[in-house]
Amino acid sequence: MRTDEFDFVLPEQLIAQHPQQQRGASRLLYAHQGALEDCRFADLLRLTRSGDVLVLNDTRVIKARLFGSKQSGGKVEVLVERVLDEHQVLAQVRASHAPKAGSLLLLADALAVEVLGRDGEFFRLRFAGDEPVLALLERYGRLPLPPYITHAADAQDERRYQTVFARAAGAVAAPTAGLHFDEAMLQALRGKGVRIAHVTLHVGAGTFQPVRAEHIREHAMHSERYEIPQAAVDAIAQARAAGGRVIAVGTTSLRALESAAQTGVLQAGSGETNIFITPGYRFRVVDVLLTNFHLPRSTLLMLVCAFGGVGQMLAAYRHAVEQEYRFFSYGDAMFIERNDDAYGT
Repeated sequence: MRTDEFDFVLPEQLIAQHPQQQRGASRLLYAHQGALEDCRFADLLRLTRSGDVLVLNDTRVIKARLFGSKQSGGKVEVLVERVLDEHQVLAQVRASHAPKAGSLLLLADALAVEVLGRDGEFFRLRFAGDEPVLALLERYGRLPLPPYITHAADAQDERRYQTVFARAAGAVAAPTAGLHFDEAMLQALRGKGVRIAHVTLHVGAGTFQPVRAEHIREHAMHSERYEIPQAAVDAIAQARAAGGRVIAVGTTSLRALESAAQTGVLQAGSGETNIFITPGYRFRVVDVLLTNFHLPRSTLLMLVCAFGGVGQMLAAYRHAVEQEYRFFSYGDAMFIERNDDAYGT
């Protein structure tokens, strides 16, 4: 398939720049059996069933953006992509001239950082001193808002660009479908008999990159770390035994689950995934996907089209634009039942 088959026109004013005043105040577009239903996020209680299992990504966004200078005095911006160990990271480095291996950076007027070398598009950096790099980022870093959000991160973003169930630090972008949930909604779902399970996928900055290749098969997918606890595998097995559905909250939860089931059986454990889910993919685990609206020509839009059918999902996006839904990280959501009849068409 061609990449331009996954393009759509989005008026700039529909890109949500700030969260709703309250979590859960968003709209919800329900896509099922070729039909579309305009709902509110509160309708999730109606759309779920006793015996279902809701799978949440409990990754926590780190303060991954740092500003500083090179030894030469030139300005530099660092966006940590991945924490490798207590002192080393992989990062994007923006500067007028790329720093050389062995050179030093001074970040946030406080952190001495050595450039160890390059690893593809990323730089390997080592933070000096004994304090773990995650603690340093929390103290000196800034929240890395997506590129389509035009304001600098403020106190509201510090609270709201993080899920209420965030636990495992390591993401540089939020699993945005989870941002709609508050504790009251989670408790109400449990009270209805919906199981709650957690997986971890540390979202990388590559999630925002459009597919630039002419044909989607030519795209090189970025890699992300994931972990599937045995408790999640057990909860999914119990839901299946009870006739319930597996509802992935976000494309990140879905990618983690499908990555861990490539043998045909969902297995607990951790690993790296660069799974690229495109139309024609046969889903092994997930029955329903709760997700925000995604960027044109993006791998996540292609995943959604694989799940719900290309024609049906692009029609849903046109409907969302016409009805002025809010798009992207702080935007509204979709509740999509898997379209097994479409086979990606």
